[in-house]
Amino acid sequence: MSPLLRILSLAAATALLAACATVPQPLQGNYAANVTSLSAQQGSASGTQVRWGGEIISTEPGPQSTCFYVLGRPLDGQARPTRTGNNDSQGRFVACRAGFYDPEVFAKGREITVTGAIQGTMTRKVGDYDYAYPRVDANVVYLWPKRPVVVGYPYGPGWYDPFWGPYWGGPYWGPYWGWGGYAPPVIVVRRR
Repeated sequence: MSPLLRILSLAAATALLAACATVPQPLQGNYAANVTSLSAQQGSASGTQVRWGGEIISTEPGPQSTCFYVLGRPLDGQARPTRTGNNDSQGRFVACRAGFYDPEVFAKGREITVTGAIQGTMTRKVGDYDYAYPRVDANVVYLWPKRPVVVGYPYGPGWYDPFWGPYWGGPYWGPYWGWGGYAPPVIVVRRR
């Protein structure tokens, strides 16, 4: 392999890897990694610079600022909230930023990442429970684009497989590779 080709290959691979795990410019910086919204509920983390994210619960514009109530999630390598399951919540927090943010754009379920300093807690009702929301005085509110929805099996909408259907064994080709046949569904029974 020629030296020029080797250098170009290395540069292309480096650029590709850098593009895959780049944090957007407004979210870059150094933030406390060990402070989560659950640990900040005790109020001992005031003034700490954090980068938190999650799914919007509600957006409430006020006369001077807009507050975002967020269900916190862990962040991935791009500082985007992860969606690995329902049990990965890091608690709730509220992030407030000066100005008006439209609740129809910053709607329930959308993903955001915020950066800013923790400014104590504020208590609000969640059902009948008094919940202490850590409050972030946000300097950046980053709204992520909606994730694409993939519909259809196995390759998305518009895919047609002539061997798919009840005569060919459903979502698999049957007991022998390449041959049609019927295989009954598997039923799992768990004891309590």
